[in-house]
Amino acid sequence: MAVDSASSGCPVDHAKLEPAKCPVDHTSAKSEPKCPVDHSANAKSEPATCPVDHTRSLKAFMPSSPPVNPSNNMPLVPEQTSTDTSHLSTHRTVSSIPRAARYESAGPSECPALDPQTDNWVYPSEQMFYNAMKRKNWSPHESDMKTVVPIHNVVNEMCWAQILEWERMHENKCGGPKLLRFEGKIKNVTPKARLRSFIGYQLPFDRHDWTVDRCGKPVRYVIDFYQGKADPKNPSAPSFFLDVRPALTVEGAWDRARRFFGF
Repeated sequence: MAVDSASSGCPVDHAKLEPAKCPVDHTSAKSEPKCPVDHSANAKSEPATCPVDHTRSLKAFMPSSPPVNPSNNMPLVPEQTSTDTSHLSTHRTVSSIPRAARYESAGPSECPALDPQTDNWVYPSEQMFYNAMKRKNWSPHESDMKTVVPIHNVVNEMCWAQILEWERMHENKCGGPKLLRFEGKIKNVTPKARLRSFIGYQLPFDRHDWTVDRCGKPVRYVIDFYQGKADPKNPSAPSFFLDVRPALTVEGAWDRARRFFGF
């Protein structure tokens, strides 16, 4: 069978095809490549700073409260005015608790101030007590201060009387024990109080640690404050039970054993 020579060629007319080239038009890129962020606008702005205003945040930790005496954590000026309408007394009662001569080197203490005439600790006034409760974020009422402050003073005298009973077990030729420092530790439950709670007793509503100066030797006492039983003859009267004992050191444990066994 004969084949037509004209039809045996490539069906594509290569003479009409343009030379191959890159599909991207590089001639249109007239400018140099650059960062899409306009840094010139940032250069006109102020240097970057911390977004938190630390000058104001520091003021939050330095309220406009009066200066505090580091020896007793009480205001240096007791006659502070109250925001409430009633008037509180600024009179202060001198306690029967003698102050240790070296109290200033004993560290922070929450004891009241000192009486320069008797050298005893002085209880806070109604105004000071009210302001102290406000500083601790409590919600005191001025009308309660005439009752609360005398109760506070009586309870402290009871604590000191029980400490003196323990101290009679030791010979003292230095004029008797004196209070060196005082700490409130309401959040630190003592092991004894914790054990008592396991068998059904209530936890104390407060705890104090009092350090006594015994002829130059610091001796710590632990005090748990419990709500006492109401007096049937006067049910509305406040009642307290104080568990005062030496701290659980070697000497303190020996004193506890001596009292328990009566020797």
